[in-house]
Amino acid sequence: MVPRNSAAHLGIRIQTARAAAGLTRREVVEASGVSLGMLRKVEAGERTPGDAVLEALARVLRTPPEELLGGPGRTNSRVHRAIPAIRDAIASYDLPDDGPVRPYRALAAAVHATVQDRVDSEYVHLAEGTPALLGELFRAVDQAAGAERQRAAHLLALAVRSADAVAYKYGHVDLSGRLVELMRWASRTAGDPALAAAAAYVRTEIYFASGQLATGLRALRQAADRVPPPRTPRLAAASAALHMRAAVVAGRMGDRTAARDHLAEAGRLAAALPERLYDGTAVGPDSLQIHRLSVAVELGDPRDLGAAVGAASTWSPPLSLPAERRSHYYIDLGRAQMQLGRRRDALDSLRTARTIAPQHVREHGQVRAELAALVRLDRGRDHQLLAYARWVKAV
Repeated sequence: MVPRNSAAHLGIRIQTARAAAGLTRREVVEASGVSLGMLRKVEAGERTPGDAVLEALARVLRTPPEELLGGPGRTNSRVHRAIPAIRDAIASYDLPDDGPVRPYRALAAAVHATVQDRVDSEYVHLAEGTPALLGELFRAVDQAAGAERQRAAHLLALAVRSADAVAYKYGHVDLSGRLVELMRWASRTAGDPALAAAAAYVRTEIYFASGQLATGLRALRQAADRVPPPRTPRLAAASAALHMRAAVVAGRMGDRTAARDHLAEAGRLAAALPERLYDGTAVGPDSLQIHRLSVAVELGDPRDLGAAVGAASTWSPPLSLPAERRSHYYIDLGRAQMQLGRRRDALDSLRTARTIAPQHVREHGQVRAELAALVRLDRGRDHQLLAYARWVKAV
């Protein structure tokens, strides 16, 4: 992926905005006073324009200069308004305020509802409801002892993971890092190796955000080594999830051998598991199938991509899978179709993803990248495509 705020990133943003406006380079040059040579170099990522040039281009493209520089803006103010409350809730996790704590069964039901909101990409509801629940769970852990404290910590870890989904998806990477560490603390307090593996799975977000893929892959392998032998479905699922994510990371790194080895190990572990959520992660044969497509997309081999896209004609994610996972399948299918030059099919797949989990799609960086590419290729002629791209702030 092109780093944000780089000359290449800015060039792509300007190309996309020009295509969305239906303007040729010559038309932009005539309206802005910027030379054709300068515009070509800027769009190619070979030059970073000064303030005067950027402002002239932005005026013609009818786009704020800061949006060209920084990329997509914020898409849902209700989520962002809730972020400070999440920050406040976790600030005193080990010194919670006094207050009521519901019985375990009621707390468990509330936590499982947040898990369902997360996997269904209901981020607004999740963001607004999580802070109060976190505060109550901190009190539950603080007031309990022994096995009861471990049970409360288990619920806390799942709730923190749900809060992290909001922080990470909406670009609050610093908060996401704090929440990941808090999930790890809760899993240690729970004394549960399967839960610790789930925390390691989520921790990979930190390495995705920073581009430290080799470190992320090493962390996943170490976490997989620490999981006890898969004598229970939860332990088998914990290991399978780590290997599925490791396969995607290795694929993004271009390490074909490692990606396939991790997929094979995940397949061995997941084959006998019923498809369902294990500690908040969907694991089973269907999830494995979706990860096969993800790895093919990351590796970019035309033969693997062709096989994966061909498989999509006879298989689709069942409705029993969480909405986010089904949506992600169609996002990756669209990416595969784009790499194979099947632009109309790619757009259809991205539209399907939107119908399944709109909030997930709207915050997905790869969706923005694919729609921006489609706009550039289409040159702004398809108004429905343009409306979709503007909805996700790809232009």
